[in-house]
Amino acid sequence: MSIEPSPTTSAGAALPRRAFMKIAAALGAAAATAAHGLTLEAAQYMMMPFANGKRRLAGFPQKRELILLRTRAPLLETPMAVFNEGVFTPNDQFYVRWHLPVLPTSVDVGTFRLRIDGHVTKPVEFTLKEILNDFAPTELAAVNQCSGNGRGFFQPRVPGAQWGNGAMGNARWTGVPLKKLLDKAGVKAGAVQVRFGGLDLGAMPETPLFKKSLDMNHASDATVMVAYGMNGKPLPVLNGFPLRLVVPGWYATYWVKALNRIEVLDAPDTGYWMRKAYLIPDTPGADMSPGEDNVRMVPIGLMGPRSLITNLRNGASVPVGRGVPVRGIAFGGNAGLAKVLFSSDGGASWSEAKLERDYGKYSFRRWESRFLAKKAGTHVLIAKAINSDGAEQPMRPNWNPSGFLRGVVEPVAVHAPWRTAS
Repeated sequence: MSIEPSPTTSAGAALPRRAFMKIAAALGAAAATAAHGLTLEAAQYMMMPFANGKRRLAGFPQKRELILLRTRAPLLETPMAVFNEGVFTPNDQFYVRWHLPVLPTSVDVGTFRLRIDGHVTKPVEFTLKEILNDFAPTELAAVNQCSGNGRGFFQPRVPGAQWGNGAMGNARWTGVPLKKLLDKAGVKAGAVQVRFGGLDLGAMPETPLFKKSLDMNHASDATVMVAYGMNGKPLPVLNGFPLRLVVPGWYATYWVKALNRIEVLDAPDTGYWMRKAYLIPDTPGADMSPGEDNVRMVPIGLMGPRSLITNLRNGASVPVGRGVPVRGIAFGGNAGLAKVLFSSDGGASWSEAKLERDYGKYSFRRWESRFLAKKAGTHVLIAKAINSDGAEQPMRPNWNPSGFLRGVVEPVAVHAPWRTAS
């Protein structure tokens, strides 16, 4: 099925009733249980454009072949070719990233509960039926991007999942604004943060449960959503079924999957996943030098603008003397996309690309330009996104020991071959 949002879809926009009913029916038909064994299917290999980049393409339940980084917990990357096919990333090709290895592969939709407690006047539990039937559904288009997207390109190399640029995706999320659920519990005066937890577990009892927190004013923003729908269908199991948090404009570490617990806190969260994990240098672009000491570290948060060329690859051949289209995707991060600039000479000169339909400030947006190779040889093509706050995609890559926040302009070198005599 397809939900076609208006060009200005935003938080609070009502979802068409017919589309909502189809999602609700699909959730109800999850039989009593949505169970999926995470069995790896054999597949071919591909090469990523960095050292030790050989990867398998593998299929998992509800997924077409994705780039396999790890099986437990699953790390699956979206191939770059997918981003050239449309502005929304198909559910079965949407990347997967879990932190803890024991996943909720079986969820009883009849007995599942979302609990809200902590610094509230009345702890409350919601069934899926109540979330679907008691609250008007809203829809929001937003990019979900892993904090370590592009880590495989870091030099010097850093530990962690060696992602290419496919640890991200764009979807139309359907759900309920978090604030409406919090209002039912009654947030007490003095609340400072809201903490979120899911059904995934560590392999050992002492492993810290994956929990992330947002400041109270952010959690109360109309854009933060508890989602049950993704591109007009229930969430895939590997993307957080039956509920996940959606935090538009922020990195995906806050988008807690298989969400079943919301705690209102009257003091800042000092848990492992906020105090020690997902920290970045408190510097412009989260940049520092290898070996640098005494750099203040802060929790990761906002995304910045990005643009990628999607229809051409490094080494692609283009004709001499005949223009070819150059297409890509871009987004503004935590602000709307204002423009995409295109350069065919490595950044010596720029022209403004044509932007296609706008699905909202947090969504991918497709763009197109043209390139004419006037002479044979290698030509470096780049595209740079600029958001409505004036932030520009950086020309120089950053570095930090966790491999976070890579958003540099990515060059694509194409080759215009010499004509041979006939």
